Amino acid sequence: MQLIRKNMSRVITTCIMGALSIVFLIPLIWMISAAFKYEKDVMRFPIQWIPEKINVAYNFKMVWMGRVPFSHFYLNSFKVAIITTLITLIISSMSAYALTKIKFKGRNMVFLALLSFMIIPDQATLIPRFLLIRWFGLYDTHAAIILMSMFSIYFTFLLRQFMIGVSDEYIEAARIDGAGHLRIFWSIIIPLCKPVLATVAIIKFIWTWNDYQNPLIFLLNKNLYTIPLGMTLFRDDYSNNYAIMMTAAVSAIIPLVIVFIALQKQVINGISLGGVKG
Repeated sequence: MQLIRKNMSRVITTCIMGALSIVFLIPLIWMISAAFKYEKDVMRFPIQWIPEKINVAYNFKMVWMGRVPFSHFYLNSFKVAIITTLITLIISSMSAYALTKIKFKGRNMVFLALLSFMIIPDQATLIPRFLLIRWFGLYDTHAAIILMSMFSIYFTFLLRQFMIGVSDEYIEAARIDGAGHLRIFWSIIIPLCKPVLATVAIIKFIWTWNDYQNPLIFLLNKNLYTIPLGMTLFRDDYSNNYAIMMTAAVSAIIPLVIVFIALQKQVINGISLGGVKG
């Protein structure tokens, strides 16, 4: 009897969560549906979730070959997001390794100092960062955006917490075989941390792709605009055409979906591993 109640509870919970998921997915489904419609059919009521007449070819043509250089913004976003994500993975993972597997005086104090910086919001450092970027001569360049985004205390903390669970016996065995820190880091730590590194890569790529504040502050040249800023220009030109606007929005999220699908296996493994450790 208790087993039946437990199973019923799981079924009810699953049904409730499924219903909530559908509610949250409705705006996304409507956006995708609108991207396939003629403009006159977008606001028709009741909503036609599956359009009778498809106009997707024209909509995508206007997005990618129209007045606004959407493809150029796309390439800029890929450049900034990929470079930033790779550098963040390298810096944060090496920092986490140093804070967990290398013993030095004041290690815990360094970690606490890093954590204390997390309470400072990004908006509070905008002016100092702006002056610093101008002083370096990097203003209105992609290098400024990358420099502002490639250091992450949060991801260093996340990786450190994962690396704490990596047994020091692996490290000691490698040292006995004559391996140095670089070899240990690359050949032992990195393979063991693939799940959490995949999680960091997904989150960082999404954050950088969707970043609006830094490009807005540090970029002036429209040829350097990323997708978030490019969407504002697109909105100004096609503010009265929701079908084309929704097509642009769908195009903007495609890389995020691809990144998640490509790395979701590693993320799920990381969650499962964390559950086992817990």
